[in-house]
Amino acid sequence: MATVKLLSDEEAAPEARAVFDDIRASRGTDYVNNFWRALAHNPDELTDVWARIKRVMAPGALDPLTKELIYIAVSAAHGCGYCLHSHTASARNKGMTPEMHAELLSVIAMASRTNALATALQVETDDRFLA
Repeated sequence: MATVKLLSDEEAAPEARAVFDDIRASRGTDYVNNFWRALAHNPDELTDVWARIKRVMAPGALDPLTKELIYIAVSAAHGCGYCLHSHTASARNKGMTPEMHAELLSVIAMASRTNALATALQVETDDRFLA
């Protein structure tokens, strides 16, 4: 359960409603998810986060599916269940197959294991890996 009330369109400030409208238009949907509705308590933060996520997640040097896969991996590392669910759904909508998801989870698990071992062993970084 959220620590704040999830604001409906009617309860949100005009600035937040404008962001909700942009979310709908940008995503081609009538749905505004709970994350944005929780952030609507602070319209400035909502506006900043929405503007930044639109820029970061837009196609660029990395395609949108790759960006979603990275988001899943970071969300797993941070233990954010909300982001795991929402970005897994988004990755599926962008073409992630069950095989891709399984492989992604294997990479996340491997990275977690080797990160823990390297940290516990305090292995010095090889000079050739340093920029």
